[in-house]
Amino acid sequence: MKAHTKETQSTMTPEKSLQFLQEGNQRFQDNLKAHRNLLEQVNDTSEGQFPFATILSCIDSRVSAELVFDQGLGDIFSIRIAGNFVNQDILGSMEFACKLAGTKLVVVLGHTSCGAIKGACDNAKLGNLTAMLNNIKPAVNSVTEPKEDSLRKSSNLEFVDNVSAKNVELTIERIRNESDVLSAMEQAGEIMIVGAMYNVSDGSVSFLD
Repeated sequence: MKAHTKETQSTMTPEKSLQFLQEGNQRFQDNLKAHRNLLEQVNDTSEGQFPFATILSCIDSRVSAELVFDQGLGDIFSIRIAGNFVNQDILGSMEFACKLAGTKLVVVLGHTSCGAIKGACDNAKLGNLTAMLNNIKPAVNSVTEPKEDSLRKSSNLEFVDNVSAKNVELTIERIRNESDVLSAMEQAGEIMIVGAMYNVSDGSVSFLD
């Protein structure tokens, strides 16, 4: 499989880009990687890059977007931060990726058993981590069940995963509300902004409605 060129990128639509990622994740689950010559892709992308998607995911070592979607060099922009939330710098990176570099799809990828989500549920305190986890607290507060404090902890993995999915949803809302550039592109049909959850137990990605 060749690296994307300006010509192949121009044929990509938001819907086709989503299909490419879905097919890639199915290959990953089936342990059937697309054939790529990575050194050849290094050469092919040495003078430019033409990715089709931008993926915001967690720093979790189990959730590499390139691997779980079976993509090669030059295929996707990968933005990683614990808890996959956005701030001004990340929004600026997304605007560059979509408006200037031509990607057609933005994916906010959360995952099960997320350590950052667990930390926010438990009100973890540690240096700069404390302030970082404040970005996830709105998701914790938005999940109203269970109500018992003893069940709203990292030990309750169902609660953790529900918060993780809610965090994806709220992050997408922030992208739309805080980036006029991306919001306008989405409304014009130039890009899609979608959420997804990666299951660390079986390697599957479920795209959220």
